[in-house]
Amino acid sequence: MQFPMDAQTLLILLAIGAFAGVASGFIGVGGGLILVPCMVAFLGVGQHAAQGTSLAMMLPPVGMLAVLQYHRAGEVHWAYAAVLCITFVLGAWGGSKLSLRLAEHWVRFVFGLLMLYASIRMLLRAWTHIKPELFP
Repeated sequence: MQFPMDAQTLLILLAIGAFAGVASGFIGVGGGLILVPCMVAFLGVGQHAAQGTSLAMMLPPVGMLAVLQYHRAGEVHWAYAAVLCITFVLGAWGGSKLSLRLAEHWVRFVFGLLMLYASIRMLLRAWTHIKPELFP
């Protein structure tokens, strides 16, 4: 499947990539939570293509420079990373096979539910710390 690469698309991709990169280095998210929804919303890419593109983008650079910074600061658990890498590869393979067997609207629905759950959980946890500051 071909996707156009005109100037507008390139600018959108640059913005999405920069935003996802900053978010990845800053809070550890980027691929699924930023790249996929942004490609769907701003580029009209289908859910499956957005997921596949996000995964393809992460293969070579998965934060090489960011990881180097964290390593220099002694903040990388390499044994954990190795285990996570192996299980991530296997999980990504199985997840992609499952995703491609489902209609895009079902995948988008599950993705939305996961984002909603994560958002609500994060908001509630943050609120427990913010509330005493707002209402002493």
